[in-house]
Amino acid sequence: MSAVEKKLGVCNLCEAICGLEFTVQDNRILSVRGNPDDPLSRGHICPKAVALKDIHEDPDRLRRPMIREGQNWREADWDEALDRVADALAEIHQRDGANAIGAYFGNPNVHNYGSMTHSQHFLGPIKTRNRFSATSVDQLPHQLLAYWMYGHQLLVPIPDIDNSDYFLVLGGNPMASNGSLMTVPDFRKRLKALQGRGGKMVVIDPRRSETAAVADAHHFIRPGTDAAFLIAILRIWQQQQQLKPGRLAGFTEGLDAALAALQGFEIAALAEYCGVAEAAIRQVAEDFINAPSAVCYGRMGISVQAHGTLCQWLIQMINLCSGNLDRVGGALVTRPAVDLVDGQGSKPGHFNAWQSRVRGLPEFGGELPSAALTEEITTPGDGQIRALVTSAGNPVLSTPNGAALEQALGGLDFMVSIDPYINETTRHADVILPPTCGVEHDHYDLIFHHFAVRNTARYSPAIVEPEAGALHDWQIFTALGERLTQRLGGNPRPAIRPDQIVDMGLQSGPYGAQQGHDPVLSLKALKAQPEGVDLGPLQPSFPQRLHQREKIQAYNPELAQALQRFAEDFAQPGSDGLRLIGRRHLRSNNSWMHNYTRLVKGKRRDQLLMNPQDMRARQIEDGQQVKLSSRVGELRVSCVASEEMMPGVVSLPHGWGHHRKGTRLQVAEAHAGVSCNDLTDSEALDFSGNAAVNGVPVEVAAA
Repeated sequence: MSAVEKKLGVCNLCEAICGLEFTVQDNRILSVRGNPDDPLSRGHICPKAVALKDIHEDPDRLRRPMIREGQNWREADWDEALDRVADALAEIHQRDGANAIGAYFGNPNVHNYGSMTHSQHFLGPIKTRNRFSATSVDQLPHQLLAYWMYGHQLLVPIPDIDNSDYFLVLGGNPMASNGSLMTVPDFRKRLKALQGRGGKMVVIDPRRSETAAVADAHHFIRPGTDAAFLIAILRIWQQQQQLKPGRLAGFTEGLDAALAALQGFEIAALAEYCGVAEAAIRQVAEDFINAPSAVCYGRMGISVQAHGTLCQWLIQMINLCSGNLDRVGGALVTRPAVDLVDGQGSKPGHFNAWQSRVRGLPEFGGELPSAALTEEITTPGDGQIRALVTSAGNPVLSTPNGAALEQALGGLDFMVSIDPYINETTRHADVILPPTCGVEHDHYDLIFHHFAVRNTARYSPAIVEPEAGALHDWQIFTALGERLTQRLGGNPRPAIRPDQIVDMGLQSGPYGAQQGHDPVLSLKALKAQPEGVDLGPLQPSFPQRLHQREKIQAYNPELAQALQRFAEDFAQPGSDGLRLIGRRHLRSNNSWMHNYTRLVKGKRRDQLLMNPQDMRARQIEDGQQVKLSSRVGELRVSCVASEEMMPGVVSLPHGWGHHRKGTRLQVAEAHAGVSCNDLTDSEALDFSGNAAVNGVPVEVAAA
């Protein structure tokens, strides 16, 4: 038996990217604890990080490639499996064209730097326009607004919570998420510090969430109407002549036109529409504009709704018009060590450069809306998807109308999944290629340092050795790309390791040798400080940090169209029916996190929450099974009375529904639950193409 070792690493299961200390012996993880020396997470840890041990040891996790033969699976060696995939995709590519191959990439890919750096080695030779990802069921409005206003999809202003005096939160639950598009590990302590210096947090949400429960004030709002609340704040400032963009006015275009477009909305009508009392809105507006520093932040609840893009624009307008954009204590952009905004190969984004074949939906950054995936598989014609690649994704449970997609997958000619599990989606694959898990490979977070509340950098080596013959994600993508390129008559592009790419990014970045920074930040320097390097607080950086432009673009024709869409909805009488929203839990992030006892134990979380008033009106008892239905589907679920729900609103969490046959997820199957995406509607979309899975019209009746 070898000696016990202490190793520093990272949790890459969610956006918080907490630094960890692992105790390891004989290639086994004995314990996991937070690293108090990490400059960003400061010792914080949540149950997900401890479950890294469970993921590594999970008997259901695939260690070898799997090939499906009829209804059965058999293990295969890597050469056979990789050749099978390359042969099948090359045949379909040559027969039906590039767009006959579709690709769906799930959320975990952005938490895995090898996938980030090397997936293009595989997708590049295919040259398909049928690319989809979790982006369009999540944060697409954030990235689109950053591209339109600031020039780059990653220039998303981040709340400077450590210095703010007033924190306004819409549709976000950082107590459960530790931030989202705001990497803020240990949110609770940061909030206590804010309140300790006399600051306030106000939460606007249809549910009294974990974050609302510790806020200084919470106001219910009707799902999907947040734009009315945000417009009302701007209208109040307009009427009271309190708009004060300050120095930002000197490098902002379109601000007058944007504000003029809002003048037709009456404050009282906006308040009635969103369900927040006018007096409460006026109090929020007054407190925000008079605070020494303030910031408005909105996340999933207002992103994945019918007016998500408009809401994100209005949030930027509130921060800008109050003088809190690009200001300490307000909203600031980061300066990460590997800078994907100003660095080599920067991808600022583009919108509507082409459209989906069936519905004409707009692309963003080279990806089509995931809500279009099913129809692109099932609708005949030139460009119909005949083969599908999935990577670390489970769209059957995570995209709108998942039941329809589930049925569509059975009609494909070929499907390959780069995934460690046989889940509700990958069970339809012909080949599954399982990569190593998070503790078996090194890591540098390329994305979430761009969204962190403080500038830091950290490189983490592998904690344990993978099994002999195992491949990392980047090695799988590289091997597939080489084989496919050869079969299509091209020359494979050379590949270098992800850590070499990071080293080049560090040295050419703002803290590297090429910028004359002292001391020079490099991969060698980060390896010498595995706890991470503190690069300082966020700082004002506009207009210099704007990408390939000199001024903020506050308004454009697309935003005018989005505002017109809202105006048309606003003019219609509101519905008295129930609206369905989701909810986040500290122990859950994606559907595959339900296969670990540590993360599913305790009180059930897969139930429908409903206000007792709504239950009495429908003669439903607490804990009773109910029929929950929408335009596209129906399911049975246990209904629980909850005063934390706004009347007229019900809540069902994302990622459950593990009752499908043919999976290999023992723990998840024992806690199956139901999938909210059997009810969400692939025709309900935001202007951007993002899925509107929040605020779904539903009916509830006793089963």
